[in-house]
Amino acid sequence: MLNRQILLASRPTGEPSLDNFRLVETPIPSLADGHVLVRHLYLSVDPYMRGRMNDAKSYAAPQPLDTVMIGGTVGEVVASRSAHFVEGDQVVGMGGWQEYAVVDGSHAGQLRKIDTSHIPLGAYLGPVGMPGVTAWYGVEKIIRAKPGGTLVVSAASGAVGSVAGQLGRARGMRVVGFAGGPEKCRIVTEEYGFDACIDYKVHPDLKSLSAALKIACPDGIDGHFENVGGLILDAVLLRANAFARVALCGMIAGYNGQPIPMLFPQLLLTNRMTIEGFIVSEHMEVWPEALRELGTMVASRTLRYRESIAEGIEAAPEAFLGLLKGKNVGKQLVRLA
Repeated sequence: MLNRQILLASRPTGEPSLDNFRLVETPIPSLADGHVLVRHLYLSVDPYMRGRMNDAKSYAAPQPLDTVMIGGTVGEVVASRSAHFVEGDQVVGMGGWQEYAVVDGSHAGQLRKIDTSHIPLGAYLGPVGMPGVTAWYGVEKIIRAKPGGTLVVSAASGAVGSVAGQLGRARGMRVVGFAGGPEKCRIVTEEYGFDACIDYKVHPDLKSLSAALKIACPDGIDGHFENVGGLILDAVLLRANAFARVALCGMIAGYNGQPIPMLFPQLLLTNRMTIEGFIVSEHMEVWPEALRELGTMVASRTLRYRESIAEGIEAAPEAFLGLLKGKNVGKQLVRLA
């Protein structure tokens, strides 16, 4: 039996392209004692993967060339020589961009059994997975959401931003999002329940964007969940209240290596602001609490989410490139079976 895999073939210079990836077929090895074979049903593509493609200093080691692209996966155990898993178990892990993975079932945390009776399989890669926990940590632990305050979220229609805004609303905050285009803004307000959404494509300069933010946030800004950086962060700083808190989750405006100047860093001091960058995998202690709340909200349908789904392993690179350009709505998945 053959396993189709997507490898990182070369490192991008600036914007990545399809040429940076290669599709290969490899035999599936025999299982050793303690190992399981997982057939992947969905794989995840996420913005953080762009940074891993570079051979540069970062919070995680670079993705080695000619290896399977890293990434979250959900699937089904199809063969097991482990006492911890049986055929038919549904599992979530980091199996990467491939149709099958052989995993050591004795290593705690490499695979986790999941229950799909109330939570759809794909949600374990979105709102009840890494993106959801990322949103939860930023809103709960860094922004410290409180009733009556105002929360602003960039990339509000995405997998992380959409959850962050809904968690803020659940905690009694006024929530304002940024998204690109009228349809995404409609989804942010009508489906995700944000109080307002600003179309950044209509406001291409700081003066216009700041004016829109002033209307949407008449009482200023107490918390900001940042996924983009650049112009949006500058506009937020101009409207920030004293002691405002910023959860710095992503800076996608600079993922291709370009600098991201900050026009008014003095406002951080003037407003005595807290700005904290974080990587959710460094805070595994909060995952059980976060997943309990997120799972309950998804199962009860009080947390809304969307998925953009590409079909087949060969579609993963193009789905990833589209994600970096904002072509997706919600969580970007690749369906393998």
